[in-house]
Amino acid sequence: MKNIYLLVILVVLAVISVSIGAADLMNDEVNILLLSRVPRVIAVIIAGMGMSIAGVIMQQLSRNKFAAPTTATTVDAAKFGVLISLILFPASGSLVKMVTAFAAALLGTLLFMTILQSLKQKNTIFVPLIGIMLGSVIDAVTTVIAYRYDLVQNISTWMMGNFSMVIKGRYELLYLSIPLLVVAYLYAQQFTIAGMGEDFATNLALNYHLVVNTGVAIVALITALVIITVGRIPFLGLVIPNIVALYKGDNLRNTIITTALFGAVFLLVCDIFSRIMIYPYEIPIGLTVGVVGSIIFLYLVVRRRGQ
Repeated sequence: MKNIYLLVILVVLAVISVSIGAADLMNDEVNILLLSRVPRVIAVIIAGMGMSIAGVIMQQLSRNKFAAPTTATTVDAAKFGVLISLILFPASGSLVKMVTAFAAALLGTLLFMTILQSLKQKNTIFVPLIGIMLGSVIDAVTTVIAYRYDLVQNISTWMMGNFSMVIKGRYELLYLSIPLLVVAYLYAQQFTIAGMGEDFATNLALNYHLVVNTGVAIVALITALVIITVGRIPFLGLVIPNIVALYKGDNLRNTIITTALFGAVFLLVCDIFSRIMIYPYEIPIGLTVGVVGSIIFLYLVVRRRGQ
């Protein structure tokens, strides 16, 4: 699908999203739009773009189509960082929590990449399983510490993917994702070359480790920003790059804009569905994306095994 079509669809969905809500726009139209509905749409678009780009970068660098922030330890490590911030800096704002989550996500992702480089067998399914197992260990440690400090409910609330609490003044950290997306676009060709392996990249005079560390930092920071602002959104960074790659190939320079737009469109569709299914109440976006994403993921697994 051409990017212009995706952009038009995105604009149409944004208008539809702004028009949905339990409050009556006729009573206080401007305040409702500016304080709640427009910020929510912006947050959905940025989060959808950010997590999709983070997923495609992870897949390029790990050379595995099933690698993503949710299957490469990044999200679980970020969750551990949020817990540490709640314990050490209980009165701190979102910025401190974001920095702590970013540091933990960066270390967790680097640990996953280190383990990945030491593997002799890099089967398509085996690699994400390693990430899931490592993430489960980190998640278990997080849960034990959370029980010790009576923070299980707090950490669960932080991780619940939900855009209903997005209002003006509580989502602006997501704007930091925009320059990260620009950097990802500028490095797209380098990420593609790095994904061909260290020896190949070195022969092309590419600083392999610098490119990989840059990509990991982008993934970790985007993940931390999304988690701190709206919580965990499963499968988004996993399925969107795979769907785009089916039609446009694996050259990141050619697919990165399409991936970002398609990720935003996909998340907006899920958000609209979450808000109208049991209107005037809504389903957490994490649940909706999890159900839809898991179905797509199973299809991708079956399709790849049949090739």
